Amino acid sequence: MILNVNEICFAYPGNSVLEDVCFRSSRGEFVAILGPNGTGKTTLLKCINKILKPASGTVYMNEDDLHQLKGKELAKKIGYVEQNREKTRSTVFNAVLLGRKPHIKWDVTEKDIAIVEQIMHSMNLSDFAMRYVDELSGGEAQKVIIARSLAQEPEILLMDEPTNHLDLKNQVEVMNTIKDITREKNLTTIVTMHDINLALRYADRFILMKDKNIYAAGDESVINPETIETVYSLPVKIISHEGSQIVIPA
Repeated sequence: MILNVNEICFAYPGNSVLEDVCFRSSRGEFVAILGPNGTGKTTLLKCINKILKPASGTVYMNEDDLHQLKGKELAKKIGYVEQNREKTRSTVFNAVLLGRKPHIKWDVTEKDIAIVEQIMHSMNLSDFAMRYVDELSGGEAQKVIIARSLAQEPEILLMDEPTNHLDLKNQVEVMNTIKDITREKNLTTIVTMHDINLALRYADRFILMKDKNIYAAGDESVINPETIETVYSLPVKIISHEGSQIVIPA
């Protein structure tokens, strides 16, 4: 499966945000979208997911034009974890079950319940099933939101800054979860991030955005001092530690 984003353009009233954005991603890839605030990272995810309607451009998954799909059909293809979602007064089980909505015709089936239970077990959420989401920690609540997206059984997982406002331990747990799920479910996972070093630890490919478009894209070789200084207007050094690359301000 190949996701093909082609010549996406989008503008808010009086403010052009994306101009001719193009990239491709394959099944099983974890892609990190990086760049300063205001470069259109979140807007790009919303254009892919049809939350925002691009002025022009297409989004294909193999031969399927995703923007031509109805809401439920699109929700079977794409799971979306938005930034700063409020915690709800719902049990963890019901919150995850909500992800089955695109598949439910008349009522919840045994299959729906089995899928939810399996996902919760794989994400170590079973013990929280009857807890309320608004009583959980930030990391636990984030896992619930990810689990709900996975209950949709999507082929593409879009995540907008999934580690925002999480402490270091919860950042690592959430990112480990995303990485493992991408491999186990063979998903195409696209995540917007601010932390370059966290992205280097987990992502397979990188997209760096600047001036309404993609400035550089590829494997970790695109994370180099010249590119980062151009994109972020900040000189940096990259050092190697125990086989990992680490970006530090120069």
